[in-house]
Amino acid sequence: MDKLKVESKNKLKTLIANKKVKVLLIILAILIAGFFVFSYLMKNKQLVLKTSLSALDSVSRFLPIPADEKKEIEVLNTIVSTFTKNDDKEKTFLILLQNNTELRPGGGFLGQYAIVQIKNGNVVSTKVEDANLLDQRILAKVPTPYPFERMMQLKNWKFRDSNFSPDFPTNVEKAEYFFRLAGGNSKQFDGVVAVNSQVFDNIFTLTGPISVPGYTGEFNSENASRRLEEIVEKAYIMNPSLDTQNRKAILKTMAPIILQKLLTLGNVTKIADLFHNEMKNRNVMLNFTDQNLQQVVASVHWDGTVPKDWAGDYLMAVDANMGALKTDFYMRREMNYDLDFTQEKPTVTLNVKYKNTAPGGDWRTSDYHAYLRTYVPQGATFVSSHMVSHINTANEFGKTYFGFKVDVVMGTEVDGQIIYTLPDSITPDNYKLLIQKQSGAGSVPVTVHVKMKDGKQYTQQQTLLNDLNLQYNN
Repeated sequence: MDKLKVESKNKLKTLIANKKVKVLLIILAILIAGFFVFSYLMKNKQLVLKTSLSALDSVSRFLPIPADEKKEIEVLNTIVSTFTKNDDKEKTFLILLQNNTELRPGGGFLGQYAIVQIKNGNVVSTKVEDANLLDQRILAKVPTPYPFERMMQLKNWKFRDSNFSPDFPTNVEKAEYFFRLAGGNSKQFDGVVAVNSQVFDNIFTLTGPISVPGYTGEFNSENASRRLEEIVEKAYIMNPSLDTQNRKAILKTMAPIILQKLLTLGNVTKIADLFHNEMKNRNVMLNFTDQNLQQVVASVHWDGTVPKDWAGDYLMAVDANMGALKTDFYMRREMNYDLDFTQEKPTVTLNVKYKNTAPGGDWRTSDYHAYLRTYVPQGATFVSSHMVSHINTANEFGKTYFGFKVDVVMGTEVDGQIIYTLPDSITPDNYKLLIQKQSGAGSVPVTVHVKMKDGKQYTQQQTLLNDLNLQYNN
């Protein structure tokens, strides 16, 4: 009898898993047609996350605070239940498809978008379009934010550059604004989702390398999005007279191959884990018009928000690629955060190192030109800088930011440094530091060194894969 109960329970789990993953894979197929992937919303609620932030081996009272995994699972349950509900209600989503090899503050260059309609857990219609086509329908003259005009000579702000903020809700407002200027009705959207191209590459960590009939070579996790770029873009950039109608024909052949690889029972857990990590790493960000659902998503920080009510120390380094090329594929970053409480005012020395590993220039790679904004606690005061351009200072989201240009020649590295003092509200007592990760920035090694008033010193070395919350306890 017990054996029968176990078998029945396992069958039920399998049916639930297959239903959720079927919806996930349908959406996946659609977004492969747009280069990228949006499917995490349908993750099987039976699956449990096993990853968390790792601490150093050495004993310290200055440690990362791990994510609340139980709460994340509860949020997943809510999301899955909402979008698999048989309520005969049609929901429409705007999907922002972002190429993070051309990094922008909101994740990556917004080259394409999709509109997806879902009803009773099934996809009923889709539309994928180049952002440039939408922008051609915008006649209004909207001035660009600094530094677009200064560094790229762009005078008119449009949809493709709407994700200039590190705060996803702000980018959602801008994207919907430009969508309306192009003649669309943004009120139809029940939600907006941003998906970075890194997700497409990461899919191949599950499928393994694949070959597509009619095309030479294989696609794998190291080259998938770039090979796809070469096939559907390079020839047409180099020869504008070519007919572009069938340039994405490969996608119709590729999608079923990927789906076939994923449609195996052994991959169900791996698929769920992959997309959970994409949410944590800000490669996928969510924004819903249903405020109850949005609050649930915000409770686990999957909404891409810059927190306005954070009371501790804060840092977020936000790059905007102004070179109009995909050089971020070759960029490597490191950050060193050194805080000294023994000074008259708590003083931070922040080093941001850039290394351009590109072996040479081509149609998508060159010297690196970016505009970096470092967000710090509001009231911080700039002291000095080294190896960076003139500093621009402003307040935003309850933070102060210092902005400057970054130029890194191929094969070289630049170690930019800024020194600033923190406001008096930041003290050694129960000190805590939130370092937020920029969407699309990849993994960034971070070293945090804190010198207390009594001379004690604490160091943490961490790879910034997602937001990092460090706290010192007396």
